[in-house]
Amino acid sequence: MKTLQRATPCVGICSTTYGDLVCRGCKRFSHEIVQWNSYSRAQQDVIWQRLFELRRQAVASAVRVVDAARFANMRAGKALPADVSWELAAYELLRGIASKDQPLSDFGLEAAHDEPVLTLLRGIDADIYNRSRAWYERSFRVAAD
Repeated sequence: MKTLQRATPCVGICSTTYGDLVCRGCKRFSHEIVQWNSYSRAQQDVIWQRLFELRRQAVASAVRVVDAARFANMRAGKALPADVSWELAAYELLRGIASKDQPLSDFGLEAAHDEPVLTLLRGIDADIYNRSRAWYERSFRVAAD
């Protein structure tokens, strides 16, 4: 997964400055955001892996591959290596086409519900956020509200 990792998961939409314990942008916990630069690479990797797992789960519940050959061609065109799961590859694709009016079938994908790609992506991001909040509450026994 290192191929998808950047210096930080931050996407520039931080809600922790408004008191959220889980960021609505990057889905990290507030203390992870504050301490990110002091974490070792191994500690950062643990957080990245959690974020990728939540993303995989959310995408898998919203999208499926219906044409493996088309999807493989898309992956090759986006230069996503084999160590990137189909869910993470699909997420990257959705981010790339969210503002365009392209049907998912062009990429070998099908959504669980018939909706525009931007709506689908927003739903996936909301699901990731909800999963991250649940993880926080389960881990720290504190409500994330």
